[in-house]
Amino acid sequence: MIVTVTPNPSIDRTVALAAPLTRGAVQRATTATSEPGGKGVNVARALTLAGVDAVALLPAADTDPIVTALHRSGVTFRCVPVAGPVRTNVAITEPDGTTTKVNEPGATLDDAARDALTRAVLTAADGAAWMVLSGSLPPGLPDEWYAEIAAALTTARCKVAVDTSERPLDALAARFGTASPDVIKPNAEELAGLVGASGEHLENAAAAGDPDPVVAAAGQVIERGARTVLVTLGAAGAVLVDRTGSWLATPPPITPRSTVGAGDSSLAGYLRAEVGGAPPPQRLRMAVAYGSAAAALPGSALPAPAQIDLDAVRVYALTRSQTPA
Repeated sequence: MIVTVTPNPSIDRTVALAAPLTRGAVQRATTATSEPGGKGVNVARALTLAGVDAVALLPAADTDPIVTALHRSGVTFRCVPVAGPVRTNVAITEPDGTTTKVNEPGATLDDAARDALTRAVLTAADGAAWMVLSGSLPPGLPDEWYAEIAAALTTARCKVAVDTSERPLDALAARFGTASPDVIKPNAEELAGLVGASGEHLENAAAAGDPDPVVAAAGQVIERGARTVLVTLGAAGAVLVDRTGSWLATPPPITPRSTVGAGDSSLAGYLRAEVGGAPPPQRLRMAVAYGSAAAALPGSALPAPAQIDLDAVRVYALTRSQTPA
């Protein structure tokens, strides 16, 4: 079983425009959709579509609209009761796939809710193969919360994946010696922030076909105590670095429609392959196949197995020859 933890869940509303977004103008949407969201919820949704046993753990009142939406999605979930409503995030997608997001901060968790969520996470780890800690932290949770959870899970039998950013990611990285997740999944900008590099430089190098700066930055994070770094690079694919090697996967050409959930889908693909016993290069292949499939879908839709094209993803061991792995 894979348990995903989403401390700051959301109702994700996606509005599609027929023309580029014009600041200050009035524009009409062609479609508008709403889905239960938050990064961990998205991972659980994608895994559920693939038939993988997944449970989404999140703070929400029994009467919150996200509960109804989760029931409708077919995702198994557990809620830690809280008083405040789940936030609504809005994504605006343009015809070329450009996505603008406006995320609310989320309801404040008081001390009782924070303690209840922490207990629920540690309890859920018993019997889980993976604990996936994903997304931003709501008001009331300290920046160190993911680091504290990761440290508490070092004695558990489950593996731990973390996908977060900004101060929670910095706080986690500061404790890699005692709170080392099995996988972290930054994008280029987030990885750059961990090593004091330029996110633009990493992105531009990857887009130009040079993954070496990304590999070097991920290697620094490995040296600090991380075990595996999965770096998502948008249209350039993704890089996977662990203590045994490094690999680049390039995606098939797609027509992008929305980037909402693409990174979450990549992590879901990686986990799906890992629990199936795949070696690192094949986990990376599945991750990129999932991320690409998600970017080709409208709104916050997530890919089902029939929409995954593994054969179209090329994986390269990052040696001098860069031959397909």
